[in-house]
Amino acid sequence: MGPMPSGKRPASPFTPLDFQLVLLRRMADHNPGLVEDARHALGVSLADMREANKRWQAMIRSPRPALSRYRSVLGDAESRTPRRIGDLDCEAWLWPVPLWPDLRFEVLTAPNGAVWNEWLVRAPGAEGPEPRTLDDLAPWSCTVDEAARAFAPARPLEGSAPTRWGLAFTAPDGAGARWEVVAEFTWGLLQRMAVTGRQD
Repeated sequence: MGPMPSGKRPASPFTPLDFQLVLLRRMADHNPGLVEDARHALGVSLADMREANKRWQAMIRSPRPALSRYRSVLGDAESRTPRRIGDLDCEAWLWPVPLWPDLRFEVLTAPNGAVWNEWLVRAPGAEGPEPRTLDDLAPWSCTVDEAARAFAPARPLEGSAPTRWGLAFTAPDGAGARWEVVAEFTWGLLQRMAVTGRQD
């Protein structure tokens, strides 16, 4: 029997579970308790999460197109839907995310396949929340789109990282007083909100 081949073992495939760990890793800065609970529910260690994020960052830095990266990790999309945003034609690709059964990971692509946006949205047909007051804005309770509709007109804010978004809007408290609010989202899911002032 000849000698065993030398060199490193080939890396295991990056799986949908690993991708969920990447989503959670970005959310841990704001909601470590929720992320810890989710990690235990998935049966993975903190080291697993770090390793998944490290491998994802390496994939992002590769020259491979973003859409093909998602397709290789998440498999065939659950749906592909043409969409028109303003005067721009695009396509929405949706994948299930087992950790959040009522959500989907959406990737919006241009006609040439370039990725315009990537975040979590409510699954088609799922009954989403209808936030009406500040008390309804709990972490992980709604998506960017749901908050923007509930408290229109909302003003988009630049996030602190590529996977983060912000919204500024006014919302009432339980007594009906209206407050100016800044809400922060990671991968499209609400992480926290701060009251910045009372609206006269």
